[in-house]
This record gives sequence, C-alpha cells and structure tokens, in this order.
Amino acid sequence: MRTPTNSRRLSHLRRRLLRWYDQHQRHLPWRETRDPYRIWISEIMLQQTRVAAVLPRYGQFLRRFPSVDKLASARVASVLAEWSGLGYYHRARNLRAAARVIVRECAGKFPECSDQWRKLPGIGRYTAAAIASIAFDEPIAVLDGNVDRVLRRLLHSASSGESWNAAHELLDRKRPGDFNQAIMELGATVCLPAKPLCGQCPIRTFCRTRGREESRNQKPPQRKVLVSFLLATKSDAVLLVRREAHERLMSGMWELPTIDSPGSAREVLFTVRHSITVTDYLVNVVVQPGVAKAGGDWIKRSRLRRLPLTGLTKKILRKANIIE
Repeated sequence: MRTPTNSRRLSHLRRRLLRWYDQHQRHLPWRETRDPYRIWISEIMLQQTRVAAVLPRYGQFLRRFPSVDKLASARVASVLAEWSGLGYYHRARNLRAAARVIVRECAGKFPECSDQWRKLPGIGRYTAAAIASIAFDEPIAVLDGNVDRVLRRLLHSASSGESWNAAHELLDRKRPGDFNQAIMELGATVCLPAKPLCGQCPIRTFCRTRGREESRNQKPPQRKVLVSFLLATKSDAVLLVRREAHERLMSGMWELPTIDSPGSAREVLFTVRHSITVTDYLVNVVVQPGVAKAGGDWIKRSRLRRLPLTGLTKKILRKANIIE
C-alpha cells in the first residue's frame, strides 16, 4: 500500500475529513466529554455492538456505576445485570477487573498513554489507541473494521499490518482524537461495506477505488436454529436456571430452562427471533409443562431487575409482560 506522500496532499485530505466530521458527525453522548472513564465505557460497549444498541444502555450503565470506584466495588453479578442484552459478557467482566486495577494499583488515576492502557484487562491495541487519542490527545492512530475498510478502498487494498502503518501516516497530529473518530464515522455512515455512498464522501477525490473494491470482510451467512424455552410461573415467581461458571458463553447468567421441542403448536405461547453473531434463533416459548433439561430455581419478580439475565431471556420476559 502506498499512502499519499505529498505533504500538501496529506494536509488537504486531513482538512477535508475533519471539516466533514465537524459538520456531519452524529451527536453521540460519549463525544460530548473528555472524561477517560466515560470514553472507556463507550469504547468497550461499542466493541462488536451497534451504536443503536449501545445508546440506551450507555447512560443507564453510567447512572448505575458513575465512577471507576463504583464500578470497582460492584459485584460481578451487578455489572453483568446492567450489561445484560449487550452480549459478549467477557467485556463486562474485564471492565470490572480493569476498574479494580485502576483503583487498587493506580490510586484511581487513569493511564494517559496507549501503552499503559494495553496493560489493563480487556484492552487491546485499537481500544487503547482510541481512549488515549480521544481523552488525552495522544497522536496515535486507530484501526477497527470501519477504518480498515476505508483505508483499503482509499489506498487500494492492504493487509492489516499495512493498514496500521497507513493509518498512522494519515493521522492528524493536531487533532488525533477527532481525526480517529472522523475516519471511523466515515466508515460507519458513508464508506459502507456493500454499497458505499461515494457521492457523499468528503475524500473521494483521493480514493483509488471509488467503491469498486469489494470488502474482504463479507459477513458469513446466518445459521438458522430452532430452540424452545419453558416459561413457568407461579404466584410472583419465574422458573430460571443459571449457566455454569465454567461455560464459555454467558457463564453465570440466568435464563429460562430449555426444553425438548414442543409436541404441538398449541403449546407455544409465542415465538421470538434472536440473533447472536452468525446464528439466527427462532425461539418457541412454551407455557405448558415440558421436559426441562435443567432443574432451576423459582425467582421472585422483584429480584429479576437485579439478576444478570441473558439478552434473550429479557426479551422473552418483556414480551410476556413479566418485566418492563
């Protein structure tokens, strides 16, 4: 990959992109602050999660854990309960673990450079660079899926290693945080994977492909899976089971018991759809007695809000008007 080496051309590209960002950026709550705690929370939430899904949860999470001290002192179950529905629950566990390191080993002081951020649990190269550049103006580039796509189209294909180098060369050192957010915003709203909006691109005159290059990261086809859950209630309680602590996915989370496929259509109260990564679930919710694959506990409705429920369980309980 060859980046534009002419300094005047590079300056022009940076100015174009930053001017576009200043005028067209989405107004998102984490862009209204330089608080490293709030920026860190947003970056972790946005990993592999759509902005639309994060928006209603971001403020809610900060109200529950308004500071790194509050997060560090919280129980894992409380953090998971607040994270419920966002998926990839290892992020929440790492978030709490990192908060404890910051409070206990750094006296509550946040790292100011990306190298120090990378020493914390759950912080990789991209996340460290994003936090350090946005919160502390460290002149370091970011590379996520959106940025990688923009660079491969702009500079006509590259490996990830080359993309990191290109991102660093293109970076505006005077406004590194804004520039990183600008190129991410361009990938998220204009330089789209399947149908890039090239006519709206502020740097299209610099682009070597103009949308002709196909994205290498095409999403794999969704796998269709049919599952059935038992919705059993008595008085003011619901029957739930807890995932084992050693399970790889959603360990320690609470969910409805799974059952064998219902014997007839009349047993199904309703169905919901639920997608996790490459799997599209069609979920039958059964109210008649079934053969439960696990025992379970009767949980009072008043406790449900405080429990770490899986996102699918929350969806079912809301549809059944058991929780709000």
